[in-house]
Amino acid sequence: MSVVTGEDAAPRVVGKPRVVVTRRLLPGNHTRMGELFDVVLNEDDRPLSRDELVAAMQDCDVLVPTVTDRIDAEIIAAAGERLGLIANFGAGYEHIDMTAARACGIMVTNTPGVFTEDTADLTMALIILATRRFGAAARLLHDGQWQGWGPSTMLGHSLGGKMLGIVGMGRIGQAVARRAVAFSLGVAYHNRNPMPAVLERQLGARYEPDLDRLIAEADILSLHCPATPETENLLDERRLASMKPEAYVVNTARGSLIDEDALVRALEEGRLGGAGLDVYHDEPKVHPRLLSLPNVITLPHLGSATFEGREEAGNRIVANIKAWADGHRPPDQVLEGIS
Repeated sequence: MSVVTGEDAAPRVVGKPRVVVTRRLLPGNHTRMGELFDVVLNEDDRPLSRDELVAAMQDCDVLVPTVTDRIDAEIIAAAGERLGLIANFGAGYEHIDMTAARACGIMVTNTPGVFTEDTADLTMALIILATRRFGAAARLLHDGQWQGWGPSTMLGHSLGGKMLGIVGMGRIGQAVARRAVAFSLGVAYHNRNPMPAVLERQLGARYEPDLDRLIAEADILSLHCPATPETENLLDERRLASMKPEAYVVNTARGSLIDEDALVRALEEGRLGGAGLDVYHDEPKVHPRLLSLPNVITLPHLGSATFEGREEAGNRIVANIKAWADGHRPPDQVLEGIS
């Protein structure tokens, strides 16, 4: 295998590029990759250690990582000169040090938009599960503690007329807003910039420039922003204390957005109605008190867990690698910070 440079500065691989896939994908994706590339698969489907990740990067032209692979500047520096492309499985790429990758001439691609509808579906499910206390009700039944129907037992809250506050109005936030309208929820959102007025009207959404005001007014708060230094513990002790005592927090974005200790205290002390969580600060570890609280519904990072979405993400990765190997700019190249 050799590499030459095309006019668009994308490398062209002569022969099949060696591709290392860090986690098990769907069989159809593996088959297609095997037809096109010299592919190395992770049949054990366990996260690679740092040393294993470095060794893999030193012996491939393309790395296909996932959110479980933390590719920092030190790992990139140790990768050597062979690695030319990191074809990430997923839209988020905060686990990759983009500055270090650019400095080493390594291109990065992702799979934007593939999981939008699936994640929005899960968000809406968590909103319903949390507000109607379905998690606690299921545990009651499972543990053999249900004493039968009663007019004042296991009461939750109706959605109609409540205000859903959305933090981060990108693809997923907008998809959640579309679903919320069908449940007669009012929608207010906070974003770096407001959406065009015509899109706000279509979604029935009101822009709130003051994040603190949105959090204080929301009956249900749904987080949909990326993990950055600025959003670390975005929902902290102070903001949680400002929320309504019967409000709910839903997070299907990134675990680092919430100060989990502060959230646990608010839930234990009855200062919040409940929470629906799909992501956690130290995955796969989960704060043990979150798991024991009756007013919390927890899921194991299932936002993108559909056959259709995972298959399409794999297809997009194949397309990105093939374009790069053929000397073309991949359709999903991450252009963050590129002038």
